[in-house]
Amino acid sequence: MKDLYNLKEKLSSFDLKERQESLRQLMLVSPMPQRQYDNVNMHLHSFFSYNAEGWSPTRIAWEAYEKGLYAVAIIDFDVLDGMQEFYEAGEILGIRTNVGIETRAFLKEYSDREIDSPGEPGVSYVGGSGFTKLLPKTFLQSAKLAEFRQTAKDRNISLISRINPHVPEIAIDYENDVLPLSPSDTATERHIISAYLRKTEMVFPDRHSLINFLSRTLGKSQEETENLLKSRTSMEEVLRAKFAKRGGFGYLQPTATSFPKVEDFFAWVKSCGAIPMESWLDGTSAGESNPKELLELSMSKGAAALNLIPDRNWNIKDSETKAKKIANLREVVKVADALNLPLNIGTEMNRKGQLFADELNGPVLHEFKGKFLKGARILVGHSILARFADFTYLGSKSENIFGNRIADRNRFFETIGSLPPVTKQIADKFRDAGQEKSYSIIYESSRNGKWML
Repeated sequence: MKDLYNLKEKLSSFDLKERQESLRQLMLVSPMPQRQYDNVNMHLHSFFSYNAEGWSPTRIAWEAYEKGLYAVAIIDFDVLDGMQEFYEAGEILGIRTNVGIETRAFLKEYSDREIDSPGEPGVSYVGGSGFTKLLPKTFLQSAKLAEFRQTAKDRNISLISRINPHVPEIAIDYENDVLPLSPSDTATERHIISAYLRKTEMVFPDRHSLINFLSRTLGKSQEETENLLKSRTSMEEVLRAKFAKRGGFGYLQPTATSFPKVEDFFAWVKSCGAIPMESWLDGTSAGESNPKELLELSMSKGAAALNLIPDRNWNIKDSETKAKKIANLREVVKVADALNLPLNIGTEMNRKGQLFADELNGPVLHEFKGKFLKGARILVGHSILARFADFTYLGSKSENIFGNRIADRNRFFETIGSLPPVTKQIADKFRDAGQEKSYSIIYESSRNGKWML
């Protein structure tokens, strides 16, 4: 058991070769897990943006394999660094996979309304699902991705420069204190907060001085501070609010130039052969109060799928708030279904304590299980066709066949996503066959419900 534990831990090494070798060894010594296929998680952050457990794309794929998920996807902030690794791990393990990206963008029509980024009117979490290849650096799509990465980096450095003067005792440096927490030159706001807490613990090594400093900095009593220190997650959330969110040391009110325009980001996602995706939080903000209006506006700008985080809509202690958010979830799912928007769900795992996957057979989510699984199948179907047949959900080939018949298109891609997972053996046969023949094989397989190789 100890050997298995050590191998699993090495799956998140910052060394890709060590991750790959650990996966190979795990496949040799680990017992075959029981397959359940009841749940999905199509929105997991890897350590290329921020995973609370520090998990790599390979580790996420392994956890999905062990737990018998029907399908799994990684979605990282502003980067696609884990894409190839994740698809390769999925082939080795024989699991259905997908890869996306997430960012924040500005929706000018809602510039006076908060949407799903608390305290930031006009700012919207948006994404793309089903990226399958990285284009050469000379391509416009690659240049735009590099721009997203650089913009995020500039935003991080600027945030630190605003925070440091308020807490000179624990001032941090982006290169030396933040980037080492990430396996590449990417980092998020959560990495920055983690770096500040680490620096605080280093500068104030004894408990008494640590509590005194944090108490003064956070404006809390020593008793409150001591209780917060019992949970690193709770402390980091409070620090984040004090340092980076509205009213905090480093907060800067966003403007239309702080983030890319929603329509520009969606256009870039589509140009990469992926599916532009709107996000929805819980329906409690002014911007989300009318989901039909928001989703129709997003679709006019290019959105073709909707991302949800169900856990935030039902896993709530207060019964009144819980009932309201479940009702809001029910309404947005109804609207999305009427608009034929595939649903992408997940738990993110960017905070400690979050479930690895939503329990779709649970007392609340079983109501939505069919639609959530349908969305996963559509998105997986897209990734299979895009990877091996150059046939994408929004591409010209699909457009020629389905036109505006979105429901028919969804049924086709869902059928592909219902096929057994693509193993390395199957993937190698597709690569040898070429795109045109691979499309014929995939299409014929969808008619038979099994791979016709």
